[in-house]
Amino acid sequence: MASRTGIALGSNLGNRLANLREARDRLVGLMPPETTFLQSSVYQSEPVGCPSNSPDFYNAVIEIDYVGQPHDLLQATQGIEWHIGRTATAERNAPRLIDLDILYFDQHVMDGDILTLPHPGLIYRRFVLRPLTDIRPHLILPGDETTVGEHFRQLDSDEPELRLVQTVW
Repeated sequence: MASRTGIALGSNLGNRLANLREARDRLVGLMPPETTFLQSSVYQSEPVGCPSNSPDFYNAVIEIDYVGQPHDLLQATQGIEWHIGRTATAERNAPRLIDLDILYFDQHVMDGDILTLPHPGLIYRRFVLRPLTDIRPHLILPGDETTVGEHFRQLDSDEPELRLVQTVW
């Protein structure tokens, strides 16, 4: 049985829109045949917690059907990152061609060394909440009582507003 899974996509190096498209297409390729996916608009955001002079990010969220376990999907997303050209760096939050984060995996709750579900920073980041609200404003995450849309409306963040880049991509 397939699990509905939300994945955040971010890029702040190279052709950011092309990087997001390639990642999206590869993630959609993981889906069972004849299933549908949702995708947000693409937004531009200023880097949060990144080295100074880091370029702005393009951010989006997609939701796919996935057959397998959360760690299988994590391995697949890391493979997509490497395929697109992400490299290992010792610098925390260094600029990157692509960054993929699993936000939620149906009703799974996990707190592990390499994967925590739902993603612990999800409800605190404008660059995640805004695009997620595009596609799933009424979603209530496991262990929560508030919708994603309400979290976005109540967000108390120093992050600047996002700039809409493209609705169809």
